[in-house]
Amino acid sequence: MIVDAVRTPVGRRGGVLAHWHPTDLLAQTLRCLLDRVDIDEDAIADVIIGCVMQNGDQAGNLARWAALGAGLPESVPATTIDRQCGSGQQAIHFAAQAVRAGDYRFALAGGVESMSRVELGPLFNPAAGPGPWYGERSLHRYDGNLGAQGPAADVVARKWGLARTQLDDFSARSHERAAAATAAGHFASQLVPVTGTDGATVSGDEGIRANLDRVKIAGLAPVFADDGLITAANASQISDGAAAVLIASRDAAAQAGLPVRATIRAMAVAADDPQLQFTAVIPAAHKALQQAGLQMSDIDRVEVNEAFACVPLGFQQAFDVADDRLNVNGGSIAVGHPLGSTGARMMTDLVVELERSAGHYGLLVICEGGGMANATIIERAG
Repeated sequence: MIVDAVRTPVGRRGGVLAHWHPTDLLAQTLRCLLDRVDIDEDAIADVIIGCVMQNGDQAGNLARWAALGAGLPESVPATTIDRQCGSGQQAIHFAAQAVRAGDYRFALAGGVESMSRVELGPLFNPAAGPGPWYGERSLHRYDGNLGAQGPAADVVARKWGLARTQLDDFSARSHERAAAATAAGHFASQLVPVTGTDGATVSGDEGIRANLDRVKIAGLAPVFADDGLITAANASQISDGAAAVLIASRDAAAQAGLPVRATIRAMAVAADDPQLQFTAVIPAAHKALQQAGLQMSDIDRVEVNEAFACVPLGFQQAFDVADDRLNVNGGSIAVGHPLGSTGARMMTDLVVELERSAGHYGLLVICEGGGMANATIIERAG
């Protein structure tokens, strides 16, 4: 069961949250979540946190230090995990799986990434060549053709028959929907208070553009190839942020007198061609739907991470998802994509959106570096 979920506003790289140490940003998020629920904090079995770039300020198992910074008892352990862009979602899966197995009654899950404060490295720089993490054997298996996600997004967009105009239109829609959701207050209940660089409380996501220049978007040069389709406008933003979710068994929540907001019905992970990187979202969704005994037509809200616009568009084609069910409040193109926290941020938004719209089932799917993907199906409580 998901008892509650919160997130910080998302800041641009070098923006309003850049002065926050990621451990402190996560500690603030965990503390705000715990302050919203009446729970014996000694009962929390573990804190599981996603973080991708575990170097510099994000090294050293920051989950443990954030848990202590949040005031949790010293007896509560914590660990930091990396499943690339789906790390925050995988943290939720690990927590929920331990609860389902009966090993835990309560667990905290979530994610954090301060892309302002760590070295981005070859993960974001195709010119730097293959990352040092591949090793000789995997590189040999793929003839050295392993690299950054950006060039792969160009290949996948063409593979799925997507045009530059489709990518740009989807990206503009992401901003328009996120701006409308912000103006309508749809995000307000999920945001934790954090201060910006000017000392004022940050009340919204920094990257959302309410007024878009469509001509400027169309005129942007491709980033990864002269004849490419991917631009700065139809890719996710580089960002800072944190999110946290409290997971419990149904019995534990009931015994503690805690209302629950959603039930996790299915959790799946899949992998596909690491050169293409983005195609595993399709088998991951199929696995989750099969586990839950559902069809895509049963899902009221579908959230597909907007790492690049081609990913949700290709997913939409594969499953024939209607526009009014897909990323209804925008996504990472507009809100931003602090890698380790995005899965938990999107889960938080999905819980809130199902409540707002009185929807029943929600599906969250995130593509991940190395050609992997996570998928989760939740059911609104009540």
